[in-house]
Amino acid sequence: MISESELLAKVPDRLFIGGEWVESTSGRSIDVHDPATGKVIKTIADASVADSAAAMDAAADTQASWGATAPRVRGEILRGAFDLLQERADEFALLMTLEMGKPLAEARGEVTYGGEFLRWFGEEAVRITGRYGSNPEGTGRMIVTHLPVGPSFLITPWNFPLAMATRKIAPAIAAGCTSIIKPAALTPLTTLYFAKLLEDAGLPKGVVNVLTTSTSRAISDPIIADPRLRKLSFTGSTGVGQQLMKQASEGVLRTSMELGGNAPFVVFEDADLDKAVDGAMLAKFRNIGQACTAANRFIVHESVADEFARRVTERVTAFPIGRGTEPGVIIGPLIDDDAVDKADALVQDAVTKGASILTGGKRVEGDGSFYEPTVITGVNPGSEILREEIFGPVLSITTFTDEADAVAKANDTEYGLVSYVYTQDFARGQRLIETLQTGMMGLNVGVVSNAAAPFGGMKQSGVGREGGFEGIHEYLETKYVLTPNPFA
Repeated sequence: MISESELLAKVPDRLFIGGEWVESTSGRSIDVHDPATGKVIKTIADASVADSAAAMDAAADTQASWGATAPRVRGEILRGAFDLLQERADEFALLMTLEMGKPLAEARGEVTYGGEFLRWFGEEAVRITGRYGSNPEGTGRMIVTHLPVGPSFLITPWNFPLAMATRKIAPAIAAGCTSIIKPAALTPLTTLYFAKLLEDAGLPKGVVNVLTTSTSRAISDPIIADPRLRKLSFTGSTGVGQQLMKQASEGVLRTSMELGGNAPFVVFEDADLDKAVDGAMLAKFRNIGQACTAANRFIVHESVADEFARRVTERVTAFPIGRGTEPGVIIGPLIDDDAVDKADALVQDAVTKGASILTGGKRVEGDGSFYEPTVITGVNPGSEILREEIFGPVLSITTFTDEADAVAKANDTEYGLVSYVYTQDFARGQRLIETLQTGMMGLNVGVVSNAAAPFGGMKQSGVGREGGFEGIHEYLETKYVLTPNPFA
């Protein structure tokens, strides 16, 4: 296996604009840290406004030729990128662990998940269809086609550095759109290395451009305001998403917004508790709890709440904590000290309002941004942990009395990304599919994400979908043409 130093030396440290690796005109740089140690692992270019203009020029200048490229060619490039990713899977997994902190086993899982977007959309590129038929009056023929929306600006978060990049870049490439991608400053290395992979896979110059920056708004504002931009895709907090939507409205841009979550995990009295606990471990502690799909509120029927709490506490107490590269580690560091402070503040607020800590509940002393995996029970209404996204390894339990109470508590949030339900009552499960206000739902499963499925939420969790048949249409415009009746 490649060493950490050898891998980091292979990762580009410059911007990727017009198919060239270029120095930033800003003269500034960004230090990327390992959250497990706090040490700088690589220093990279910090883009300027002039660099963002150059990236926009490259995307706009390349759009016509790329949009006219045969779908089969676009699909084959994505398939080639998928194959290269399989060859370099260990390198990408290690890189994500170094810059983000997740355990290596989970990072390997993200490589698999992220790669599926390349394979899926490589197949979808040749399945962009239209329709032809008579209008109802019989006076003409209707032709409906789907065309690339155009240059797209893709903004990704830090928590899934590869999957969030492939989930946006792959459908853009498949649809015939050029793009500019701006990864989070906390975890930019994976995106840079992925751009190198796309280059090696034969992607033409200018189709994908990468800007790394510590001044997100200064770089993003002129791109969003540019009349040549036609699409904005963002994954991140609801507050930032709302601001970006306001900006996008000026140019009437197509938008895809995957925003915050506050996922309920509902356990009914008839649930298989063994399966519910297994699902809870996945839904809560995958990625150290740093996922918009992470279960945020465990809403458990009062008759089984104590037993559920006992079982999850037994499991959580045994979780190994450490640097993600260490064998067997389940809980790596949070992304930075601010994340640790937030998790701890939410726990302490719940405790002051009557909750009890069953395990964990404090920062791990020493190097790195570690927080103990935590279970708290008896969480009362009014606790901030029921309103805010935790983004950390904290499992909070509250109770309900009946189905109506469970639905009311689950829906008592401005968010609506995903929900999880454990019940053996088929009819109840069917009812909850329709009554829970979330764009996704796991019924007796703890992980729902799949490249073939439409990922997205309701309410303030966002608009649009990524993945599935729906994902490529986010990058396509629908055009309707009417021709005369050829038999008239």
